[in-house]
Amino acid sequence: MQLSITAPRNMLQAYTKFCKPLCKKLELPQTAFDILMFLGNNPQYKTARDVVEIRHIKANLVSVNVDKLVNEGYLIRQAVEGDRRKTELICTDKAKPIIEKGQKLQQEFLEKTLANMDQDTREALAKAMEIINENANRILEGDR
Repeated sequence: MQLSITAPRNMLQAYTKFCKPLCKKLELPQTAFDILMFLGNNPQYKTARDVVEIRHIKANLVSVNVDKLVNEGYLIRQAVEGDRRKTELICTDKAKPIIEKGQKLQQEFLEKTLANMDQDTREALAKAMEIINENANRILEGDR
């Protein structure tokens, strides 16, 4: 079986293209939108370091866009008690409508990428992606 190595890249490019109209309407750079969506979709992650490490966005881009989001009232920085160097990023009420629009857009994107796929195939794909993710995590942890 030959798997297409281009599929993940194509999906990322398609997602970026799919988001552009909303980002333009919201007057937000794609990176700022991605940071808001990451924080909104993953409340267990709360720091700029989390965004850098998990989303693999360059630290300087995260810094500039977090500053923009803070200055525009979408995020607030909150010191972490007991760790004077650590700051959490908290989505404000102003960010909630953007996150909701983004989640709707993400659902639409998912439906478009799964179009022409029956339920059995969707379930098989979900299971395969789960296994791929587990295997990738093992590799990342150093287990070959």
